[in-house]
Amino acid sequence: MQTFQGYDALLQASPVFYDIAPEEIHAMLDCLSAKTLSYPKGSFLFHYGDHLDSLGLVVEGCVDVMKEDFWGNTNLMTRCRPGDIFGESYAIRTNCALEVSLYAEQNSTVLYLNVAKMMTLCSRACEFHNQLTRNLLSVLAERNFQLGQKLEHMTKRTTREKLLSYLSSEARRSGSLSFDIPFNRQQLADYLSVDRSAMSNELCHLRDEGLISFQKNHFTVQFPSS
Repeated sequence: MQTFQGYDALLQASPVFYDIAPEEIHAMLDCLSAKTLSYPKGSFLFHYGDHLDSLGLVVEGCVDVMKEDFWGNTNLMTRCRPGDIFGESYAIRTNCALEVSLYAEQNSTVLYLNVAKMMTLCSRACEFHNQLTRNLLSVLAERNFQLGQKLEHMTKRTTREKLLSYLSSEARRSGSLSFDIPFNRQQLADYLSVDRSAMSNELCHLRDEGLISFQKNHFTVQFPSS
């Protein structure tokens, strides 16, 4: 049987286990057939067309959710860091093949939880099982919100508008005019579905206009000088 003592703080901070006591979390991990798998940097966890029956919770490293077209062009859907989850919608719809690929951006470890057992009462009738189900529904709602935000950025007509939309939302999310984004330049271009060179040029234009400043992945949004 696997033990998960080293992940206590991360599990307690995860929205999946919100408002569930630490001792109850460990009891529930056994009920949910929890297991950890590790992946080396540059490897695929799952490919397009695979089936996933468990929710993945990243406990170490970084996992990218990517969508590729027939010619290999990549669209970065989201980046999952420790504490983030992936695959919940596909795990619920077990007959639905993945329409994305999951890629280890760094050496990564993932805790897998059986979603079917989340959605039904286990034989032990865990006291906090109802809370777990509510948490899963909240996670699905949050994921829907995140996808809506990405769609909002991508439906802007120009690279400039996409950048301003994304940077504006990141400033609001962080509650500060200065913030770090989780992408390098190529990854940001993939996320926004724009050409990297054109995006880099537009970032320089925005900087020269006094709307933003940046150093690598650290950005500051600014009001234009009068």
